[in-house]
Amino acid sequence: MSEMNEYTPELFELIDDQGNKKQFELIDAAEVRGEQYFAMLPAAEDDDYLNADCDLVILKSIEEDGEEILASIDDDDEFEVVSAFFLERIEDALNSFDDDEDEE
Repeated sequence: MSEMNEYTPELFELIDDQGNKKQFELIDAAEVRGEQYFAMLPAAEDDDYLNADCDLVILKSIEEDGEEILASIDDDDEFEVVSAFFLERIEDALNSFDDDEDEE
């Protein structure tokens, strides 16, 4: 069986401020400056997925009422640092994938 068939994405159902539910696929998770962050993309929900806007969503793990939740990053400087971190990791992973294909 190929690796492609063995891949099962880690999906999260997130609820926005208006109460709308949407599925997201976890792309990466990392600790940056002592805080836990998650990089996600909207999950493929229909056949038009390839034409959809797939902005990277970066959320921060916070504790609220004794429960861990994922929240948006409100501080612009914090967002810039964390988004640059994830974009660099994604770019490195893509470059590594391209290098592997070139070797074959």
